[in-house]
Amino acid sequence: MQRTLVILKPDAVQRRLVGRIIERFEAKGLKIVAMKLMQVTPELAERHYGEHKGKPFYEPLLKFITSGPVVPMIIEGPEAIGVVRAMLGPTHGAEAAAGTVRGDFGMSNRYNLTHGSDSPESAAREIALFFDDDEIVDYRLDDARWVSELIDPR
Repeated sequence: MQRTLVILKPDAVQRRLVGRIIERFEAKGLKIVAMKLMQVTPELAERHYGEHKGKPFYEPLLKFITSGPVVPMIIEGPEAIGVVRAMLGPTHGAEAAAGTVRGDFGMSNRYNLTHGSDSPESAAREIALFFDDDEIVDYRLDDARWVSELIDPR
């Protein structure tokens, strides 16, 4: 199983889209193993987006992510990173396909509703920034075998 960090950004919280976005992950068969409502501090924002320091969008990005509450969560499932990123759609909402989170709910490039880790290395680093080990709950979903169990073709 793979884990990824998803952040529902201030615009998703302010627009009351949190439940609708979470519902999509659950309907897909992914499992939420950690989730909280929090305010991102400037220090956390700098650590999270440090790779973008010096780029023209860096300062506006820090201002945006710290502008209101966010909902970070750890999502688990087979190929969770790729599956989640496909569900979110491209960064620019106006260019995102219908059926994706950004395609259905977004129009902006900067106010793009969500963040999803882009690799296993990024996911591990980002999860550690937002969650302590004791905040992650390991549990079994009773319907998991009906959602993602591989079927023997014989």
